Amino acid sequence: MFELNEFILKKAEELGFGDVVVLGYETDRRQVRFANNEITVAKNWHERKVELFVELEKRIASTTITELSEENIERTLKTLLANMKGMAPKEDYYGIAEGPFEYRNIPETFDRAIVELDEPNDYVETAINTALSEGAKRVAGVLYTDHDRVYLTTSNGVEAFDEGTGIEISVRAFVGDLESGHGTNSARVLKRFDPESAGRKAGEIAHMARDPVQGPEGRFDVIFDPLAFANLLSYMSFMTSAYAAEAGFSFLVNKLGQRVASEIVTIKDVGNLPNGYGTRKFDDEGVPTRETTIIENGTFKTFLLNTSLARKYGTETTANAGLIMPHAWNIVLEPGDYSKAELFSEVKRGIYITNVWYTRFQNYVTGDFSTIPRDGIFLIENGELRPIRNIRVSDNLQRILEGIKALGKESHHVHWWEVRTPVSTPYVLVEDVGITRATK
Repeated sequence: MFELNEFILKKAEELGFGDVVVLGYETDRRQVRFANNEITVAKNWHERKVELFVELEKRIASTTITELSEENIERTLKTLLANMKGMAPKEDYYGIAEGPFEYRNIPETFDRAIVELDEPNDYVETAINTALSEGAKRVAGVLYTDHDRVYLTTSNGVEAFDEGTGIEISVRAFVGDLESGHGTNSARVLKRFDPESAGRKAGEIAHMARDPVQGPEGRFDVIFDPLAFANLLSYMSFMTSAYAAEAGFSFLVNKLGQRVASEIVTIKDVGNLPNGYGTRKFDDEGVPTRETTIIENGTFKTFLLNTSLARKYGTETTANAGLIMPHAWNIVLEPGDYSKAELFSEVKRGIYITNVWYTRFQNYVTGDFSTIPRDGIFLIENGELRPIRNIRVSDNLQRILEGIKALGKESHHVHWWEVRTPVSTPYVLVEDVGITRATK
């Protein structure tokens, strides 16, 4: 792949491009799907592709190349050149990072045992059997293993390589038509993988959710399960990007240095998080990844930046470069002091939400959103949980952050198809959350 990168860089420079970033990917992915307590599908993929960023007299463009013949690469570069000559320059473009850089190995991001794993089915069967033992009748879900190689070459002297692995499982357990629970687990190394915990949680919640009734409307204190709150926090990857702020798609516009969350809230992006599902050694410009505090004790400290945006605003990159827009690697909400039991004891009458989906923003600038709780939902009254259904959370993301009253002491790392940017979060208690009916 490095030979291919060098070929692309050389041809781009010959055509007159200025800044060039060539990011080669080689991926092996395995999928095991299961339904009705049995494995149903097993698939394997091998993919090679190149993501390309080019600059021509302050005109910028990017593309993905999947057909990697020399003829197609040259044709793609010439097409980009012809198209870019008709584009207006981006006057506030200030270049890419200048290498070379030194990189440190990040613990627990590569495991040869995942690459050589023969029987992932054993982990699936463990999850299924655990869910059934907790009272589930039917179990479904998917397991993935990944082996990724990243090759980076730039016109500013960067040549970098990273190799990573991952294994993750998503388990849904069912008791009847209306009762379900969901559990996930993801790890970069096999010794950290715990499919049993995913099956147990899915089965427990499904069993607790039997015979739900229509949920109430109004404003309630809500305990968000890590799976549910991770969904909301995953949108911080986009909204904390300086690119999103400039485009007018963030409630954080013009709020640097202001309080935007409860004083107990500290949110970070940790690109070098050991065992983090989004962890990588370097960003798309080659800058070594690091820890960046986005919100500290409720105060908004920084947007996520690449080199060009950092130079524009007279500061340093946060090592969050994508080819076009900065993004987070692993969002981390720092945990608090409450055990799970203590957190629930704080709520006299409220709601426990175990999972959400279909999160939609009505207004990105104000942060107004709605999301639909799925799987087990429970009304909390005097320490008891009663299953409910058909409710919707309708509120504002900044108000949710400001309303955080208490945080659990244990952090849970969440990554699945509804949480594309990995999130580490504890259980979260939020005051006065808007609840409406999902259906009439």
